[in-house]
Amino acid sequence: MVDTLYFKNNPIDRESTKIIQTPQLSYSSTLKEALSKNIEFTDDSSAISYMGGEIIFVEGSQKAHKLTTIEDLSKLSCLKKPSNRALTGFGIDIHPFEEGKPMVLCGVEIESSFGFKAHSDGDVAIHALIDALLGASGLGDIGAFYPDTSDDYKGADSKELLKDTVNRLRDFGYEIGNVDLAIIAQTPRLLNHKKAMRFKLASILNLRPNLVNIKATTAEKLGWVGRKEGIAVEAVATLYYYDWKK
Repeated sequence: MVDTLYFKNNPIDRESTKIIQTPQLSYSSTLKEALSKNIEFTDDSSAISYMGGEIIFVEGSQKAHKLTTIEDLSKLSCLKKPSNRALTGFGIDIHPFEEGKPMVLCGVEIESSFGFKAHSDGDVAIHALIDALLGASGLGDIGAFYPDTSDDYKGADSKELLKDTVNRLRDFGYEIGNVDLAIIAQTPRLLNHKKAMRFKLASILNLRPNLVNIKATTAEKLGWVGRKEGIAVEAVATLYYYDWKK
């Protein structure tokens, strides 16, 4: 022990003290008998001592620090801090219009007489974003997880697919840094919807709104977008490895 020790406000001789580390070796039969008592033990040695067993001490190491709280992880020199490398992914999606369907972009319903022709709700922006997130993580693409050939996703709410993707990334140890979307649409006009889109995506991604950027532009009346036949969206996402040492 290198610190001064006190017991009930009185200093004690630290040369006579020991810190007991784990793992420990003990006779399982004796340990089970001790643990069957209605007594709370702090480790194997205290349980064996209670049963009258002999305790044998061997030298330990500060490098074998006991893991009790999350802060203890930072004391393990053998576990390196996760890489701070930024991982970038790109996604693109295109959907034609279909009369008589609700239009949903970035999880926000847009007033329109037509929506998107798609297996799910056709939220082309969220689909592009999911592809960008999966691309950054190296996990594949949207079709691998939510195939348009499966009835499980027929008419699916794309917000739920995005939530599932966010949970998947978290389970694999990723944190989302920021996302940026470019919506290419001749119609409808999206200027008054961009703020709602940003806040909707931010809430799903667990990001501050300033880390979610939405851009909208027209196709200058060129091509199928310019002819008002559909919408294209490009998305970029940045991921980081979760830093468990923070």
